[in-house]
Amino acid sequence: MFKTRYLIRLDDACPSMDKELWAKMEDLLDKYQVKPMVGVIPHNEDPKLNIYPEDPNFWQVVKQWEEKGWTIAMHGYNHVYSTNNGGINPLWKKSEFAGNTLEIQRDKVRKGVSLLHEHGLNPHYFFAPSHTFDENTLMALELESDIRIISDTIASKPYKKGKFVFIPQQSGHPIKLPFGGIVTICYHPNTMKEDSFARFEDFLNKESIDVLSFDRVILTEIKNKNLVDKLLSTFYFLKRRF
Repeated sequence: MFKTRYLIRLDDACPSMDKELWAKMEDLLDKYQVKPMVGVIPHNEDPKLNIYPEDPNFWQVVKQWEEKGWTIAMHGYNHVYSTNNGGINPLWKKSEFAGNTLEIQRDKVRKGVSLLHEHGLNPHYFFAPSHTFDENTLMALELESDIRIISDTIASKPYKKGKFVFIPQQSGHPIKLPFGGIVTICYHPNTMKEDSFARFEDFLNKESIDVLSFDRVILTEIKNKNLVDKLLSTFYFLKRRF
């Protein structure tokens, strides 16, 4: 029997996030002993995420997440879109990174990593706003950070490309893969409604035994993307286009 296992990713943590909704998500995850990945924006300048006044204790909260086993990822730099380029993972035609020069992207990565280090964080994972990045993003990460793991792209399981490991992120809600594999489900607590939390809890109530933490994903024997996953990715983006 083919089995699907799940990872949970939470996007858009920043000092001005919706504290009440994030606290509700945290309580729910703690109830089912689920340890997600949290994408932290080092220097948020996206006005849509200015939901609450900046929380002076935000970085302490992030450290507490890390201390209880949550995985911290760098989620871009300022979450401001500057191009209409979808890059190598074109879920959307907008990006903070894709389409920008290597120097611009190096500057973003360098500043983002420096800010996180100032707050005692040393992330090993990265994902870009709207999932969009390009080869220059990978080069910038290689030159300006120790990050070598990307949470994004479409496949049924983690794979290696060059110096990077990619842990696919396929959906904003639970799905099962026909031949099994690992699905990363992406949630945005800042915009979740009551029914979204209810559906998520229903999923956790049924499937929490198959929800992994990111540190339980074995990455030591990762191979290149296989033909089936290349076809899956091609079909996925063709479907989105049409």
